[in-house]
Amino acid sequence: MVAPMTPYQRAIASVMNEPVDELCSSPLALGLARRLMPQTVTYKEWATTPELAAQSFVRAYEVWKLPFTVCLVDLSVTASNFGAHVRMDKENTPFVDEHIIHTAEDYEKIAECPTEITEGRTGALLEMNRLLAPRIKDKSFHAAFLEGPLLTLTQAGGAEQVMMDMFVEPDAVHKALERTTKFCCEAVTWLGDNHAAQAMCWDYLWGNYSCLDDGQYGEFEGDKYAKATNEATRKAGLGCGVHNCADLPHLDTQINKFGSAFYSMAYYPLIPGSPTASETIDKGYADNCLLFGNIDPQMFIRNSKEEITNATKDLCQEVKTALCKRGLNSRYVISSGCEVPPDLETKLENVQAVMDATHQYGAF
Repeated sequence: MVAPMTPYQRAIASVMNEPVDELCSSPLALGLARRLMPQTVTYKEWATTPELAAQSFVRAYEVWKLPFTVCLVDLSVTASNFGAHVRMDKENTPFVDEHIIHTAEDYEKIAECPTEITEGRTGALLEMNRLLAPRIKDKSFHAAFLEGPLLTLTQAGGAEQVMMDMFVEPDAVHKALERTTKFCCEAVTWLGDNHAAQAMCWDYLWGNYSCLDDGQYGEFEGDKYAKATNEATRKAGLGCGVHNCADLPHLDTQINKFGSAFYSMAYYPLIPGSPTASETIDKGYADNCLLFGNIDPQMFIRNSKEEITNATKDLCQEVKTALCKRGLNSRYVISSGCEVPPDLETKLENVQAVMDATHQYGAF
C-alpha cells in the first residue's frame, strides 16, 4: 500500500512510473475554469486577460485538486500573431475566421512576418503562464500549451489550402514552416528563461493517419520542425509533451521517436483503429511516456453524473488491468480525450464526478 499522496506528489510519481495511492485524474477543464471565478468572466475576457486566466487555473486546482494544469486557451493563438483574423465572441471559443494564404506568394506573409513572441495573443499566453507558475508551484504540475509549427501554419492559412499546397507548392510551405518553427522555439525558450512552466505541451494535431501518412507528416513536421521545437523545449529545461486529439494518431512518431514525456490523446469508438487506453498501454507506449485520456469530452455536457461516474469507473479498471499486465505502476492519467467543452451548459459537477470516481475506483 502507498500512503496518501498530494495531487502534485501523485503527478510526479506518475511521470516517473513510481507506485501511487491512486491513478491521477486531470480532465482538461480549461476555459470552463472561468466559471469557478467569484465574479462573472466571459470567455472573451478569459481568453484575452492573462491575470483572469491565471486566476481561473488557480481556482481549478483549488476546487478540483487537479494533479496537472495544462494551459490551453484555444488553437488560434499563434496564428493570430502571423496576421490571421480571430473571431472573438463573448462566450464562444475564439477561432480564425479569415485566413491569410490564398496563393503560393502568400506564404511570404508567414515567412517574412516580423511578429515577436511577446506581442499579441502569444505574448498574453506567455504572460499568463508566468503569472500562474508561482501560484501552483508544488501543488499542480504546470504544462504550458502552444500550437506546433504545422498547426500554426494551417490555422493561419487554412488546413485545406496548406495541405493542397504540400503537393503543388511544397517549397513555399517549407519556407513558411521555417518561420513558424522559429517562433515556436522562441516561445518555449522564453517560458524556460522566465521559469513560467514545468513543461510544454505541443499540439501536433496533423500527426494522424486521417490526414497525413508517415512520410507526409515526417516531411512537413515530424522529421525537422517538431524535432526543432522538441529540442528547444528540452534545452529550455522543460518537460516535452504532446496533445493530439485526432482519431488515428502517429503514436510511434509522436511518442517513441519524439521521446515524449507525456501524451494526451482521444479515443473514437466508432472509428476502426482508434486506439483504446488498454491497447495503447499493451503496445508499450506507456513504457516511457505518461499517457492522458480518454473520456469523451461531450459526456461533460450531455451525460448525467451517474453516467460519467460509470464511464470513469470502467476506464480506471481498464487502465489498472493494462498497467498491471504490462508491469507498470502508474503511467496513465484519467482525463478527457480533448478539452472539456467550455460552454455555459457544461455541468461543473461532472468534472467533480470524474475526480471522485477516480479517487474511488482508481485506488490501488
